[in-house]
Amino acid sequence: MKSMLPAIAALLMAALPGIPRAQPAPPPHDSFVIQSQRLQEARTINVYRPPADAAAAHPVLYMPDGGVAEDFPHVAATVDAGIRAGRIAPLLVVGIENTQRRRDMTGPTQVDSDRRIAPVVGGSAAFRAFIAEELVPEIERRYRTTGARGIIGESLAGLFIVETLFEQPALFDTWIAFSPSLWWNDAALTRSADARLQRMPGLQGRMLLAWGDEDNIGPHAQALSDTVRRAGPAHLQWQALPRPDLRHDTIYTALEAMAIERMYPATPGTSEGKR
Repeated sequence: MKSMLPAIAALLMAALPGIPRAQPAPPPHDSFVIQSQRLQEARTINVYRPPADAAAAHPVLYMPDGGVAEDFPHVAATVDAGIRAGRIAPLLVVGIENTQRRRDMTGPTQVDSDRRIAPVVGGSAAFRAFIAEELVPEIERRYRTTGARGIIGESLAGLFIVETLFEQPALFDTWIAFSPSLWWNDAALTRSADARLQRMPGLQGRMLLAWGDEDNIGPHAQALSDTVRRAGPAHLQWQALPRPDLRHDTIYTALEAMAIERMYPATPGTSEGKR
């Protein structure tokens, strides 16, 4: 029975709207609503704009769990502080507020216990289509962007990020996944990684995968990392960070500044100062 407790705990964690965190006040940001045809619902979008010349174009970092009561405040605050300190290059942060998190972040599953975490699961393809076909064009219409796109998230959002790397690799060029729920569907993403990578010789970009002390996530994350290092395309830059000193509920805030700085380092003399 003891060996089942971590898996049960993970299912309960995944069933929550998001992992509770102490939230800082978000920096100044825009908010607007997209009436999504793909999802057949309204989606609230929050956008942090760097303290820079309005005419400048910037890369974009997208984030699921991006509501003001979710992970947007601490990620946007981290980016804002890093830009002002000259550690992070100016970038836009686009937060996607949840409606049905467990529907949007999960792919289909053959596992009965997976299906029981929510009334609806398996909607990741539709959510990805919303991002690609509706959200990205709207962001690029409203803001000047460089065309570089990244995505950051944790837990089920991390699962969605890894799935997106395999299913639609051209959508992003930078992926940051913390403790992704790779146990989903009997760890199908990890088990199929070798075959998927063999079909993706041209895959390019940067991926940072980090995980904490979760014994239902760590082995799958390590196996995925080992597969990528052995069979991954030459132009996929892969970073794996096992962090057994961190827990599922602490890893995001503990590592986000380091991860974003690695992926979006400021060049000398690019500190933006205060608004």
